[in-house]
Amino acid sequence: MTDESKESKSSTPPTSSDKLSVAANLLTVAAKPIVKFITTALPYIISCTTVAYQWYSKLPKEQTKILIGTIFCFFGGVYPALFAALEAAKHGGWNDLKESIGDMTEEALIIIEESKKDDDKDDDNDGVKDVEQITSKEYIMRKGNLVITKMNPAKVDKALGTIYKVWLSVIAVLTVKFARTIALALSISEYIKVPLNKYIAPIVQSATPDEYDKWIPILFGWFVKGIAISIAWYIQAVISAVTSALIGALMISRAILTISRNKQSALKKVIPEDLGDTQMDEYMSYALAALGVYVQFKMNFDVTFPLNIPLFPFEFAEYYIRWSVTVV
Repeated sequence: MTDESKESKSSTPPTSSDKLSVAANLLTVAAKPIVKFITTALPYIISCTTVAYQWYSKLPKEQTKILIGTIFCFFGGVYPALFAALEAAKHGGWNDLKESIGDMTEEALIIIEESKKDDDKDDDNDGVKDVEQITSKEYIMRKGNLVITKMNPAKVDKALGTIYKVWLSVIAVLTVKFARTIALALSISEYIKVPLNKYIAPIVQSATPDEYDKWIPILFGWFVKGIAISIAWYIQAVISAVTSALIGALMISRAILTISRNKQSALKKVIPEDLGDTQMDEYMSYALAALGVYVQFKMNFDVTFPLNIPLFPFEFAEYYIRWSVTVV
């Protein structure tokens, strides 16, 4: 083989099959750590979520209002899309959704328990667990077969179908609800695109090799859309922060007044039974709402460390919903 042929062979770009092969190799290497992490962490996550929901369900009515009001007052602008999605889900099959999530949780726990039993097997009685004597590829096949044989396919199929139908209804509602935000993002994108294409794009193209020139308009389009979507959702976050702070603060003030009236008989002369006959709740709510908006502005509508660690699932859900609504 000549030097020229060797050079041409080494410079050949990787094909799709090469990329798939690399991905498959990475998957086989990471399979065992991923499975072990899931089987260890998921039961704790499910257990903590169940305990939190049971605690929430046992809260008295007024304490529940204070909790929900506090979340709206101080986090309404941080998670506007997530809160709107939860509200839409309540009207689009909330009970079916809870049942489906419960079914999926049960199936997950069954498979995890069976996987733990499988990890402890030593069928050849040599003192070493079977899963530690097989290759990563055999490990993936073994765990895949376990999932297929231990799973209830009809139950999972029904649960996934219900979750998907509720998700579609939620997206339809949010697309209408945030139509102004989407329109604003498109308008900002068109406005920004003109000066960038006129002044910045030529400079970037001149510094880019000719074979990559075709990517400049595409990358600029993504960049512009990203900026426009960020600005539009920031404006929406400000609007949501103010409105949710007012709603949440009013819930808190009314709940506090009701609890105070019920526990202190002396306050029954000051606080009427029907809070519609007084403006005390409104005056309290204005101060709480101002505090809620101020706190959210100080956070820049984003949860900071260390709260961002336990709230990461909510952060992920919020941005995924925003992306889903915007690209529809």
